[in-house]
Amino acid sequence: MFGPLTVDLRTRQAEVDGKPVHLTRREFDLLAALLSDAGAVRQREDLINEVWDPNWHGSTRTLDVHIGSLRAKLGGREWIEAVRGVGFRLVLPQRV
Repeated sequence: MFGPLTVDLRTRQAEVDGKPVHLTRREFDLLAALLSDAGAVRQREDLINEVWDPNWHGSTRTLDVHIGSLRAKLGGREWIEAVRGVGFRLVLPQRV
């Protein structure tokens, strides 16, 4: 559990504020990777190696597309913060 975000790794289900979030396999794996050390910056290369494959040679733009999709499904950009030149971190959004 991370604030209003609940992730069950065993059943591969996610919820925000008790509402299910329907994620693709890669989106779920990406969320799990970010959640494994929530608040810490995860390097782009590490995320690609963990979520895709260490031998994957596609564009790093794929990671950006999946981050964008995951942000939308979680309810906003503020869930995943980009750290320029390094990677991404999962953060609790400041709700009003």
